[in-house]
Amino acid sequence: MRLLLDEHFSRHIAEQLRTRGHDAVAVGERADLAGLADDELFAAAQQERRAIVTENWADFARLLDRAAADGAGHYGVVFTSRRRLPRSRATIGLITDALAAFLTAHPSEEALRDASRWLP
Repeated sequence: MRLLLDEHFSRHIAEQLRTRGHDAVAVGERADLAGLADDELFAAAQQERRAIVTENWADFARLLDRAAADGAGHYGVVFTSRRRLPRSRATIGLITDALAAFLTAHPSEEALRDASRWLP
């Protein structure tokens, strides 16, 4: 599975995932993705065959519903919660470990095809 970490996540998480052999990019690493609206980011992720990692359940749940209604396929959304995985400099390793475990358990690019999951 290939990941796109939305703007809430540090680029260091994507960097650490890559050192572990995973295909991950963060919005903060790519000028072409910075500042995109959620629907544009969702479309960009689909063009790159990536699942999005986000805390933004409300907006992305609507996008998933719209994709289902339109019959549009997607490569998935991984939702996180600030309560379960708080974002800070001190928790970059924790988030990286959780995502790495998820990617190891779901290695196929199609693993989240047209689906979403909550982490952890």
